[in-house]
Amino acid sequence: MKEIYLKKIASDLELRVYQVENCIELLEEGATIPFISRYRKERTGSMTDEAVAMVKHYAEIYNTMEKRKQTIVETISGLGALTEELAAKIENCTDAIALEDIYLPYKPKRKTRASAAKEAGLEPLAEKMWRLQLNPIADAQRFLQGYKGENPLCSSVESVLSGVRDIVAERISETASYRETLREIFRKRRIVTRKTKNADEEKSAKYKAYLSINEPLETMPAHRLLAILRAEDEGVLSYKIDADAERSCKKIYNDFCKASRFPAGELANQLSLAIEDAYKRLMEPSISAEIIRQAKEKADIASIAVFGENLSQLLLAAPVGQRRVLAIDPGFRTGCKVVCLDNQGKLLHFDTIYPHPPVSEKIKSIQTLSALLQKYEIEVIAIGNGTAARETEDFIKRVPMQKGIRVFSVSEDGASVYSASAVAREEFPHHDVTVRGAVSIGRRLMDPLAELVKIDPKSLGVGQYQHDVDQKLLKEKLDNTVEYCVNSVGVNLNTASKHLLSYVSGLGPALAENIVNYRDENGAYQSREQLKKVKRLGEKAFEQCAGFLRITNAINPLDNSAVHPEAYHIVEKMAKDLNVKTSDLLTNAQLIAQIKPQDYVEQDFGLPTINDILKELLKPGRDPREEAEEFSFADDIQTIDDLNPGMELPGIITNITAFGAFTDIGIKQNGLIHISQLRDAAGRKVSQASDVLKLHQKVRVRVLSVDIERGRIGLSLV
Repeated sequence: MKEIYLKKIASDLELRVYQVENCIELLEEGATIPFISRYRKERTGSMTDEAVAMVKHYAEIYNTMEKRKQTIVETISGLGALTEELAAKIENCTDAIALEDIYLPYKPKRKTRASAAKEAGLEPLAEKMWRLQLNPIADAQRFLQGYKGENPLCSSVESVLSGVRDIVAERISETASYRETLREIFRKRRIVTRKTKNADEEKSAKYKAYLSINEPLETMPAHRLLAILRAEDEGVLSYKIDADAERSCKKIYNDFCKASRFPAGELANQLSLAIEDAYKRLMEPSISAEIIRQAKEKADIASIAVFGENLSQLLLAAPVGQRRVLAIDPGFRTGCKVVCLDNQGKLLHFDTIYPHPPVSEKIKSIQTLSALLQKYEIEVIAIGNGTAARETEDFIKRVPMQKGIRVFSVSEDGASVYSASAVAREEFPHHDVTVRGAVSIGRRLMDPLAELVKIDPKSLGVGQYQHDVDQKLLKEKLDNTVEYCVNSVGVNLNTASKHLLSYVSGLGPALAENIVNYRDENGAYQSREQLKKVKRLGEKAFEQCAGFLRITNAINPLDNSAVHPEAYHIVEKMAKDLNVKTSDLLTNAQLIAQIKPQDYVEQDFGLPTINDILKELLKPGRDPREEAEEFSFADDIQTIDDLNPGMELPGIITNITAFGAFTDIGIKQNGLIHISQLRDAAGRKVSQASDVLKLHQKVRVRVLSVDIERGRIGLSLV
């Protein structure tokens, strides 16, 4: 990559040029983001996953820009207009908007009013006007005296001057400095909305808060701008940037004339008319759309960041681990679907009980559950948090069960999507969607990460306007987030599904399937080295994936750690120097304390890697996630009608947005803790809810307001 781009990326991301250059080289060599950040710290200066992802993102942008530059240069060169100065200007440009401004005067266009005026021979007069040397009436009359033709633009002095103004207006509109002047003005203006005449009343009610906005665009929160744009798309409102046309034209006029003399008389009048036309007809519409587009891009990035953070917290939610689970997908009319799973998540039994009206077979349901709990030696119960969830939780309290069985409420978001997916059909071809959904609820309690990777992140209910943002950028962020979460936890090579394995660094769906097929045909993996026998898994893929795969009870104990096979020799040398076995080092803090990291630095393994190895030896294969904890809602709160301002209740954070956090308090409607109600540890207001709250965090809240008609509940943290 060219140095100008490397320096730009380094400056924007506050990195050193060598970090960016080495990172891009690794990416071009086929290294993944998790591999680079975990195992190539010496080359990148210990860049984080996020920093590597950002470098990758900007590298792609500048590679695209470089191709665009080639097209622009070829086009301008074909016109015979490419000078050394212009070529250098294009070459040194690192801003996409500035690049298009440079290209605009040379960009092929459809026939315009200016091109028609040029065809009529009016360009020499326009050039004189551009240089403020035109004597409008006299020069137009002289032109007409020598003109011999029938072009309507040359039928009178006024028509000639109109054509001249068209040429000047187009040149003004294509001048980069004037366009940037307007951008600066527009960015600081207000966005104004107005309800459309024939707006649908139901939709209008939905967007009530946005129908008469008058707010600075620069400070407008991301969620508000996205809501306005969606409402405009649905025909509910119209919007515009409330730019001051008179002020804008005056600014362009002054800038146009300041390098020369300010004209007087008819020339001043003609120039003013040309500038006003340039502004209203050519510049205001395009610059306004451009500024809104830039603001949306900024809002997209903010919203996608919120989505990514929420998704990360959701995927890294505390698991209960390998426990025998009874999972219930609650329901009224169709009953509650019940499944029993072994400690590997294998389906052992499924059934349907009817503990609620209209069927209401309470006694039979209690007997069924009690028998299942005992027969399958159930350790934990998972209850979906959708319809009939609270009623089912209350019912479960009446079921006789062995001491120590824990009960958990589990989010159902995305369970129905999984149930009807090809993945679910492949896993359970002989079971219907209701059984699959219940299995998903149970498995996501055991290991949220392993189960949720099977579901499109956009279906997990933790986004903010996810359908309105740039879908390519959103996919990039979500893919990076899932990949980060999977690889930061590590994957058990002998139990992981192909869906989970596909997110491991260096793999993908095809290699993941080959790994599972090899396991099915040859039994459990005994060592990481066996991966090299997997079909189409070459040295590069092995390098990228090996450190993130775990094998419990492996022949080499390091195979159950995050130590990469390429560094095994370092650990072996450490053990040899201490006169112990490699296995003796694991979890032995006393022995590890005797190791001096600097003694094991090699050409490709610096202190960052050696220190990582020592940390891993202390806690090999440790799951960074906490263990799930039980939680109960208030027993006396079943519906929104039971709420009153001032009540204090337990709740769980279900979604975090830019404007606050939605909280489940055990009824159908989630309450909102608005960002204005949030404070940090020092009592200061926060800029975003994620500064003080996390997804699935257990909180205690106070009810501030209850709007039964609209189903809205205002909350604050206690």
